[in-house]
Amino acid sequence: MNGMRALVITCCVLIAGRATLTSVPHGPQGGQTAPPRAAPAKAAPRPDPQGPVTGPQVAIAIDSLGNIDFPIRSSAARTVRRAEPAIAVPALLQTLKQHKDEYVRFRALVILSGFNDPRTRDVMGSAIADKNDRLRTVAYTYFEHNPDPAIAPRLLEALKVEESEFVRPALTRALAAHAADPKVQQMMPGLVMKGEVFFRSVVIETLGDHRGAYALESLIGIAKTDGPLQDDAALALGKIGDKSVLPVLAALQRTAPRESQPGIAAAICLLGVNCASHQPFIVESLRFSIANIGFQPLVRSSASALSVLAVAGREDAAVDLIALGGPTYDPARAPIALAMGSLALRNPSLLLKVLEKEPLRGPAMELLRDAFDMLEEDFEEERFFATVRRAYWQAPAGSPARVAADSLIRGLEF
Repeated sequence: MNGMRALVITCCVLIAGRATLTSVPHGPQGGQTAPPRAAPAKAAPRPDPQGPVTGPQVAIAIDSLGNIDFPIRSSAARTVRRAEPAIAVPALLQTLKQHKDEYVRFRALVILSGFNDPRTRDVMGSAIADKNDRLRTVAYTYFEHNPDPAIAPRLLEALKVEESEFVRPALTRALAAHAADPKVQQMMPGLVMKGEVFFRSVVIETLGDHRGAYALESLIGIAKTDGPLQDDAALALGKIGDKSVLPVLAALQRTAPRESQPGIAAAICLLGVNCASHQPFIVESLRFSIANIGFQPLVRSSASALSVLAVAGREDAAVDLIALGGPTYDPARAPIALAMGSLALRNPSLLLKVLEKEPLRGPAMELLRDAFDMLEEDFEEERFFATVRRAYWQAPAGSPARVAADSLIRGLEF
């Protein structure tokens, strides 16, 4: 149980090459609808990369966002992204208001988020009350990354009525991002102590990501208790960065099980203590667990620990993750790929810097393709795409930075 729960819920059902949170998309009533149906009209065209995208092309592409054929709907998304905002944004807004296909509405909201249009904030505010649980998830995730004090009371009210198990993690993360509100600080520590293990894990991870020092007492209590949440709590304590918890983490190094040790080592490193020995320990744990069948929990915890260090800005941790994970095969490969996906979505700037080194690009791209096949984080992926596209245009032509961004755009086909 290592720090990935809020990022991904893995399942074994594939829809057109993508793993999803459930076997079918969520419907307007918080339940499920049929999978994205094939559009009766022709598939979205793929315009000349050098030519402008027209309004009619955008209209056809938007209708194809719900096509059951993954290549068609991914091509449709690329077409809309390439359009000028003056063409794409009004079409997307109209789709959100009037389209009959709830999955298309969901994809339209996700793609709209990548245009950075000033109207997006109001649209996301309205989506909080939408009957479509996918739209609510996107809206909550948007407000996690774009906190607004005025929205905090609505998030607190939503927590009382939000029943979808797939939406609540996003809502919880949004609340943690609004911890300046005293009522949020009063409520969050209590969520650590109640509910299913999965949802408690989400809260613990979120408190770490948003440096919720107000919840230290609750997190220390979990860290001192044997069980599946112990290493999650240790990592959260490291992310918060209060060195007063160092004795707690040091004690865990003596008592916690082997598969928890990489996370504990990462937490101590995050506090700025003895990284020179803790990070190599994590690397060796990953190398050992890859080479020896039967240590899958250690693979997961070691890969996750390296990802956490990389997200925190340790470039060498990202290099180690790519170098060790590149040659792997399943079952070891899957958790390493997910760790790479976590790094990409949470610190794309560091990933781009790492990919300026040409030997790392191929292995990293293969891991990222695997990760994006498993992840169902549409808003986060769109945010990643927008960041990479922006980095591409900001970098000088022919520079390592532009080459790295171009490799991602081509390799992930966005």
